[in-house]
Amino acid sequence: MIIVRHKEDTHEFETLTQAIAFATELGEFVKIEFDGKELVGVFGADGITDGKCPDGVEYTWMKRRKS
Repeated sequence: MIIVRHKEDTHEFETLTQAIAFATELGEFVKIEFDGKELVGVFGADGITDGKCPDGVEYTWMKRRKS
């Protein structure tokens, strides 16, 4: 059993994949507990917005194609 704790709420899931999907959709700080381990944080990838990384640094990487 996988347990996700969010604020005062507790949610139970059968798989880690389900628990992480739930946590990603929440987009808030959670604690996931399983097999005596804990994962904590905000799950999900941050994206590029208006050409800047989440920390404010300008995103300049460009894929170069070989001819």
